[in-house]
Amino acid sequence: MVVNLPTELLRSFVAIVDSGTMLRASERVFVTQSALSLQMKRLEDTVQSQLFHREGRRLVLTPAGGSFLAHAREILASNDRAVAALTGDVLAGPARVGMVQDFAETLLSGVLARFSALNPDSQLQVRVGGSMELLELLKSDRLDVVLCMGAADDPRAITVAETVWFGDPALLSADVLPLAILEEPCRFREAALAALDAENRPYRVVLETPSLSVLRAAVDSGLAVSCRTRAFSTRIIEADAGLPSLPPVAFVSRTRAGPHPTIEKLADMLRTAVTDLEQATS
Repeated sequence: MVVNLPTELLRSFVAIVDSGTMLRASERVFVTQSALSLQMKRLEDTVQSQLFHREGRRLVLTPAGGSFLAHAREILASNDRAVAALTGDVLAGPARVGMVQDFAETLLSGVLARFSALNPDSQLQVRVGGSMELLELLKSDRLDVVLCMGAADDPRAITVAETVWFGDPALLSADVLPLAILEEPCRFREAALAALDAENRPYRVVLETPSLSVLRAAVDSGLAVSCRTRAFSTRIIEADAGLPSLPPVAFVSRTRAGPHPTIEKLADMLRTAVTDLEQATS
């Protein structure tokens, strides 16, 4: 007798494997944990095999489950290609984007607005945070695309940007340099403190904030100096003004494994926008 495998059960099965927990999988496929458990019971009854066993609180694939996983992915990929061919790559569910504050102010009113206009049926969810936080959310399958900062040699770099000092040049004559920084963790904060310490340049932190807008206000008002990429402010302190040089940073793009074609298009749009932003300010 021919056995038909319901795609919704296969999608839930793959979501559990990829997410690692029932809770995260339920957020991904938009059903409750109890409904997920019932779905897995139905799937195991259908294939007449146990697919998971528990190790403490963790669900671990059985040998049969591990063998079945490749077939499930293949069936879902074929299903999604067929639907995309007929519907024009319509994304069922949200497009989840994470980005650091540096990009949010520019891209929220630009590329993300354009994506929403081109994909009116797609729900756009945006998370603004630090690079480490966003990468952890991507790893746990709670984001689809991330734009963040990284080291200049990051293999996923879209482009590499110069790090410069900002502020009122008159502040450089002070015996103790007034400094404004973001709260930890922050790549630019670390770079500024390390560079000043390496040159034994006295400084005091007059402002520490989680907000990039507040940091910019402090710099533009002449309260303190800070460092960022050139898109941050127009009050750039020239390289020969006496402050130590700073390491460049990479603008990094990360996308979750096996993204929907619409997510891939969104990631391409974001990468292009970031490249254009860097070229416009360099």
